[in-house]
Amino acid sequence: MEVNRIICGDNVEVMKGMPDACLDMTCQSPPYGGIRLYQGYSFRFRETAEQLFRVMKPGAVCVWVCGDTVERGFKTADPFKQVLGFREVGFDLYDTMIYERTGTSFPTKARYTQCFDFMFIFSKGKPKTINLIRDVPKRWQGAWGSTTQRQKDGSLKPSNAKNNGMGKSGPAVGAEYGYRARDTIWKICNGAGFGHTDELAKQHPASYPEELARGHIETWSLPGEFVADVFNGSGTTTKMAKLLGRQYIGIDCAAEYCAIAEARLKLVEGKELHEEKTKEEPISVQADSVD
Repeated sequence: MEVNRIICGDNVEVMKGMPDACLDMTCQSPPYGGIRLYQGYSFRFRETAEQLFRVMKPGAVCVWVCGDTVERGFKTADPFKQVLGFREVGFDLYDTMIYERTGTSFPTKARYTQCFDFMFIFSKGKPKTINLIRDVPKRWQGAWGSTTQRQKDGSLKPSNAKNNGMGKSGPAVGAEYGYRARDTIWKICNGAGFGHTDELAKQHPASYPEELARGHIETWSLPGEFVADVFNGSGTTTKMAKLLGRQYIGIDCAAEYCAIAEARLKLVEGKELHEEKTKEEPISVQADSVD
């Protein structure tokens, strides 16, 4: 199978031509209900989920970025239906994360402003790679005081943490105390001029930001591994995969979007990735040690 390419076609049919267990990770955002029209493309969720499960390796992770839509005045609950659908075809729901957008649509008169999308983390068994991104400055130096843990019967017992009872030594003043892993809510700049480092992405009506793709690719895959996006759109996933030294493949039904993705890949050629170093390296966790 050829890699490092953009394929224009129906994602289900393209995946049918791919071998079993060939992908290390996928990261994509499917159409949100009827918000966007993609040349009459019909989103076949069940077949997409079945083919994703087949082509992914044991321990591979599928990042599914999706949001709810409103029909006849009410939410469709499509994201939750899709979670159940993924579980039915064999995936495990490893984590539920939130992509909080800094830019939002105009508020409505009847409900609070929608400012987030779901980022469901599905895995084919226990994830084989977890590189937690540690870029949040620690708020406290040292350990907390005595803590307790709530038991199933409602009672409290002293925590069994190694630092339990050691007390806290005061608030951290700066980054000298290191960094901790991110939370499950990622607040990311989005929108034209903020979510991307090139102008080409603006030609797509619903591209997600580069930082979102970068964070997940770094977390769930290793350099040289095979990352795919089966709803590739403007090619944010494939661009970041190439920039981060991964093999990649992008699938999309729209020829004009595939052309945008190809052009964005060319911008990466000859560039080197310059990562800001922190004092604590990400932690790699192998499948047999995941809780």
